[in-house]
Amino acid sequence: MSSELEGVVKAVSRGPSHNFSKANQVFIRLIEGHGVEGDAHHGVTDQHRSHVKRDPTLPNLRQVHLIHAELLDELADKGFRILPGHMGENVTTRGLDLLSLPRGTKLHIGPEAVIELTGLRNPCSQLDGIRKGLMAATLDKDADGNLIRKAGVMSIVLTGGDIRPGDAVAVELPPEPHQPLEKV
Repeated sequence: MSSELEGVVKAVSRGPSHNFSKANQVFIRLIEGHGVEGDAHHGVTDQHRSHVKRDPTLPNLRQVHLIHAELLDELADKGFRILPGHMGENVTTRGLDLLSLPRGTKLHIGPEAVIELTGLRNPCSQLDGIRKGLMAATLDKDADGNLIRKAGVMSIVLTGGDIRPGDAVAVELPPEPHQPLEKV
């Protein structure tokens, strides 16, 4: 693990139904190979409703959704008051540039849990149901005109455990060459 790449958990959230926002919790329990216990996206196969319609046998690469609190700060600067869990994330972090990490990065969260990053969350129009213009505010373009998705990262649970606000998040980068995160 790299001691230079560390962050902290600011909030943990879960939602038992397929509502968009998730309620903050005192702790959440990660279950190896399944995701967040009691969350609508918990399971071995993909639980995202549009994905299930296409192919209900797809592996669940979206077990745990993380967003960096710095995005919430950026959105606040644009006039959006978005709290942890509002955009459907399970874990809100601070001090870690989640979007810059490569696919296969392992995050060690708290004393036990380990997750592996699988890709970027693709923002959808449901964000505009929270507040008009929110979806566009989570998208950007780089200098070459490529789309930047800023609505967080998705992961799978390698080692289960309870995680809480205040828990440390330590980064373990995969072997090189690193592959960038792509939408999942």
